[in-house]
Amino acid sequence: MANQEKTGVLRDTEGYLVNPEDWSKSIAHDLAAEEDIEIDDDYWVALNFMRDYFNEHNIAPNIRHLMTYLAATYQCDKKAAKKRIFELFPYGYVKQACKIAGMKRPRAWSTG
Repeated sequence: MANQEKTGVLRDTEGYLVNPEDWSKSIAHDLAAEEDIEIDDDYWVALNFMRDYFNEHNIAPNIRHLMTYLAATYQCDKKAAKKRIFELFPYGYVKQACKIAGMKRPRAWSTG
């Protein structure tokens, strides 16, 4: 069953967007607030990559894609990039990053 609480867009019972094309930066802020996250520039690096990847491939990027992107962006190794992902999204890539980026809930993914 879908709902529209707080964000004004359809969401599934776990809070993920039913239609990722409904996503906006304003909705990202609302979704982040529900996770007790205040989005800053570091978050936007990850979220914008995820949205660009989704728009190009019509699927949420796997955590490995984001890790590789962050490693290149911040000129660090993948281990440091993975650590950064979990600093930004402490309850997990799927639970927080995918939700805030407006993805449908990925099925049967490991969070990394």
